[in-house]
Amino acid sequence: MPQLDTSTWFITILSMMISLFSLIQLKFHKYAYPANPTPTGLKLTKQPTPWNSKWTKIYSPLSLPPQL
Repeated sequence: MPQLDTSTWFITILSMMISLFSLIQLKFHKYAYPANPTPTGLKLTKQPTPWNSKWTKIYSPLSLPPQL
C-alpha cells in the first residue's frame, strides 16, 4: 500500500485560506454601509384607548355563584 504524500498539504491549505479570506474581504468591500446613521427623533403621542376610560370586571369562575 503506497504512503500518502502530505508534503504539499501545508501550502495547499495555506493558499486556500488566503484565497478564501481575500474573496470574503472583496465580498464585504462591495457593500456600501452608511457612514454615520443618525437616529430620528421619535415623537411619542399618547393614543386614547377604549379600555383606559372604561372599567371592566373580569369574573373568575371561583367568584361566580354556584350553579345548581
